[in-house]
Amino acid sequence: MAWKQKRGLIWLLIGGAVVLALLARPVIHVIRTALEDDSRLVRPPEGYVEDASRLNQTQVAEVWRTPIDVEGAEQQLAALLERARRERLKVSIAGARHSMGGHTIYPGGLAIDMLPLNHMRLDEERNILHVGAGALWQDIIPYLDAHLRSVAVMQSNNSFSVGGSISVNCHGWQFARPPIASTVESFRLMKADGAIVRCSRDENQELFSLVLGGYGLFGIILDVELRVVLNERYRLEQYLVPVQESLATFDQRIKDEPGTRMVYARMSITSDHMFEEVIINAFIRDNGEIPPLSDPAHASLRRAIFRGSVGSEYGKELRWGAETKLQPLLAGKAFSRNQLLNEGVEVFQNRSAESTDILHEYFVPRDRAVVFVDRMRRIIRQHRGDLLNVTVRGVDEDTDTFLRYADRQMLAFVMLFNQPRTRRGESSMQQMTRHLIDAAILSSGRYYLPYRLHATTEQFRRCYPQADEFFELKRKYDPDELFQNEFYRKYGDHQ
Repeated sequence: MAWKQKRGLIWLLIGGAVVLALLARPVIHVIRTALEDDSRLVRPPEGYVEDASRLNQTQVAEVWRTPIDVEGAEQQLAALLERARRERLKVSIAGARHSMGGHTIYPGGLAIDMLPLNHMRLDEERNILHVGAGALWQDIIPYLDAHLRSVAVMQSNNSFSVGGSISVNCHGWQFARPPIASTVESFRLMKADGAIVRCSRDENQELFSLVLGGYGLFGIILDVELRVVLNERYRLEQYLVPVQESLATFDQRIKDEPGTRMVYARMSITSDHMFEEVIINAFIRDNGEIPPLSDPAHASLRRAIFRGSVGSEYGKELRWGAETKLQPLLAGKAFSRNQLLNEGVEVFQNRSAESTDILHEYFVPRDRAVVFVDRMRRIIRQHRGDLLNVTVRGVDEDTDTFLRYADRQMLAFVMLFNQPRTRRGESSMQQMTRHLIDAAILSSGRYYLPYRLHATTEQFRRCYPQADEFFELKRKYDPDELFQNEFYRKYGDHQ
């Protein structure tokens, strides 16, 4: 063999060895994560309830599952409330239980499971979905998809119930939209005395504003009329930019694009480069055939990459590289609106017995966002928070709800942290949370209420100055305080 050929072969072998070495570590990391991943969540024992925090396991008097038959459910619910009054039991209301602060829990109380109440009917002429409060978005999306429709506003995952979503007044990636309350045409509510009333912007207006974002404290939402939109085909446009260029990039490339329908950004989270880069994802209305609805692609691989970021700087770097370079290639460029909404929390959900993942969300005006991000970075580093994700979304002013978080146009910073399921882990998370809430307050912002009840009473009232009146109205509509939960016990009971 000639020397030139030998030299070429040597360099080829060296190059191959380098490539294998580069690939070996990420492959081993992902495989090890997948092998160590817990296969299922441990459910609470009989007579106990829990929520998504997996830190609130609580014994209750009874878990009462709502009948699937609407008329029978209403009669039995009224009888249940009468029994609760007679036996002096408090009542909590739950759907998918994805809140994290005991908002669906009262110790020793009657816990109502609303999930069976999941009927739905579409009024195609008016684009109104009539839907039971227990229906999950994962069932609604395929139903609407078959009718060429889609959800107007919802969370970025499909695992939540309609009743739960409007009780926390959720929002999502939907561009230039207020929270979900803006899409609610009306709902039927069973009050504490068993009477059923219709609430809308024209009927029982005060109750309408209180129940939306009211955390189940005013009655049982039976069913809802939601405004829906057409399903559409989107193309994805992505921009990876330094954080200081992110708002200008949004203004120049996305904000005024007439076809923009959904937008979110993600921030780099490694300790050395925390929040230095931002990837902006914009979904623009596109011409052509709408792709059919299907199960989310590459779910197992995406889960392994995500879970591999827990407690691992290398894992965080690997995930950021996958999101900024690999994910666009895997996902493709054409999407339906329904496909973007059709993913459950199960893809990334923590199933470990030793740790749990805790959500935070903070809302700040755009002109204070840079200052807030700087403060947020310092606080997370100071507390050594194991940050797994930061998503940034816009949310428009909410004019419908009483206990509103978006009293003007806001940027929402949604963060996910991993913490040990220990007293020390909980104490550390509480301290960090309170510092982050202070940072939001200093930035003319506030925090979102469905998560851990770590805010002090003073912080809660500074963020929600209408809270005292909100709780006074709760006692006006529910004078016996029949409907209760841990949120009310901490911030509202007998204030």
